[in-house]
Amino acid sequence: MPIELDQNSIVHAGLRLQRGRVGGLGRAVRIVAALALSLPSMLACARPNPTAPPVAPPIEGYVVGAPDELRIHILPEPEIERDVLVRPDGMISIDLIGDVQAGGLTPTQIAASIQEKIARFKRDASVSVTVLDSPSQFVTIYGEVTTPGTFSLSAETRVSEAIGQVGGTRPFASLNKVRIIRTDGSDTKVLRVRLKDITNGDLATNFVVEEGDLIVVPPTGLARVGYAMQMLLFPLQPVLSGATSVGSVAGGVTAIRNPAGR
Repeated sequence: MPIELDQNSIVHAGLRLQRGRVGGLGRAVRIVAALALSLPSMLACARPNPTAPPVAPPIEGYVVGAPDELRIHILPEPEIERDVLVRPDGMISIDLIGDVQAGGLTPTQIAASIQEKIARFKRDASVSVTVLDSPSQFVTIYGEVTTPGTFSLSAETRVSEAIGQVGGTRPFASLNKVRIIRTDGSDTKVLRVRLKDITNGDLATNFVVEEGDLIVVPPTGLARVGYAMQMLLFPLQPVLSGATSVGSVAGGVTAIRNPAGR
């Protein structure tokens, strides 16, 4: 039997359908609002609890190496004070006694060696050795950092501080995949650093860097794809950039040599 619908029935059915849609939309809005309110507490639960950094290794004394700069001070009168560089062979030259071994020794050991040798010329000699510059103690950082390169260690430095000294990370750095590559003789080990966790208070991987460490800050997976596409689409860009730089320098030299355009 056919069903007959008058105009009023159709209007009432449309209003019920519209109220149902509005009610569903309202429920969806309430759910989204509840999630937004609970998001901060959820993120707080997901963050790692603050953790103390690893204990720094004991300091056994600075070991001098080339090309460190040392200040040698010898008493009594006539006083001798010299600033010397450690040569590649590890030796330094001192008045009266000539060459003295410095590389591989601590400043205290160098002072004792000089004092023993100079005793033939100076009675009751007193010798002090001070490290003025220590480029032999260096750390290398490369990858997604502002200014990759090498810098000297002048004090106890943790990996977060080392990365800060080169300007910090770039936007596409994979913060929780930083690596410290450390070589000890024939042994090499890799320390994993979670830099993002460190910034959130988890200092468990904020290691103290050591002389000769190589710190690698890799790019994210998306950045790797972008770099690969760049090399594929613009393989000559580095060459062209270098040629442009050379051309600019050459043009500047020409302008200086011929300022009046002659």
